[in-house]
Amino acid sequence: MQVNEEKDFTIQKRRCLVVWVYSLKQLKTLKRYGLIHYVSRRMKYVVIYMNEEDIESSEAKINGLHFVRKVERSYRPDVEMNFAEKIGTKAAYQYEKEEGFEVEELNTQIRLAENV
Repeated sequence: MQVNEEKDFTIQKRRCLVVWVYSLKQLKTLKRYGLIHYVSRRMKYVVIYMNEEDIESSEAKINGLHFVRKVERSYRPDVEMNFAEKIGTKAAYQYEKEEGFEVEELNTQIRLAENV
């Protein structure tokens, strides 16, 4: 008996929340909201990954917990990560001509430390 089922794998959009806490004793409570990626014991913060569609409701619930100091969202999904056209050009600096800045492109050579 052979079953041929096609399983679709769709990539979920994820976002990170940084949760600043007063005490790390309640880590089990935070596990139910998402995947705990990192815990800083010295600075007392927890990095949690969760689905993008659940972020609004989960952020409000986490912020309401008594041991939570502050909740911050990650800005990484909002930042454009394609730098291919901007590297080495004037667009990388994004200065307006009205500000009085002039960008001069130079050809620089990379030298190794042992050859200096």
